[in-house]
Amino acid sequence: MSSNKMRNLAFTLLVGAATQVVAAPAPVTELNGSSAKGDNLERLERMIEARNQVQIDMQRQLDQLASEMDELRGIVERNSYDLSQMLERQRELYREVDALSRQPQKEVKETPKTEATTSETYTSNVSENETYEKAVNLILKEKDYSGAVEAFKGFLATYPESVYKPNAHYWLGQLYFTQNQLAEASEQFKAVASFADSNKRADAMLKLGVIAERSKKPEEAKKYYQEVITAYPDSTSSRQAERNLKQLGK
Repeated sequence: MSSNKMRNLAFTLLVGAATQVVAAPAPVTELNGSSAKGDNLERLERMIEARNQVQIDMQRQLDQLASEMDELRGIVERNSYDLSQMLERQRELYREVDALSRQPQKEVKETPKTEATTSETYTSNVSENETYEKAVNLILKEKDYSGAVEAFKGFLATYPESVYKPNAHYWLGQLYFTQNQLAEASEQFKAVASFADSNKRADAMLKLGVIAERSKKPEEAKKYYQEVITAYPDSTSSRQAERNLKQLGK
């Protein structure tokens, strides 16, 4: 209710009250006395004060409702913003997976003569699984790359014989590679390449060729590229190695 409507209501009540006061019979003893007028005036003032208090209380309630509406509107806006941020983080997660993992599951089918001897891709050790997953999530979800480096190094120290060992070296290599720490990346990718049955081996060797090329070692780069082409024909890594060889002027 607007303040104008409330003032009109108060005025109506006041007029009605005043009419009742005027119409009410005065005591016989005070009919012509000044005390009757004084009492009527006092009663009228009390009624006006009461009506004013009602108006004040109603206005306070309206203000409270308006405040609650603003608060609800703010909550809705925050929820909408949080939802948009969540969707954006999800899109970034997909981009990170594409950039860092390079779809490793495809490499299993592309690796020749090693499928029968490929090692496990999981372990029954719950603690080992959780530790590895936390390290991966530091990259894909939290984007804490420096924290992920320490997490994977700690994982390798704690579980030196883990089935995730090649993967842990691969993630470390990717982290160092994206930060242009080529010497550290090379060390990790060489560790991955030492596992003949790793589904990350082809991409690790490709990365070693790229690192050699960036380090101004074209002959070493050609060697790695050629090895990828020979060992993993028709693979994504092999096709990229062929393109890189052509650019080196083979």
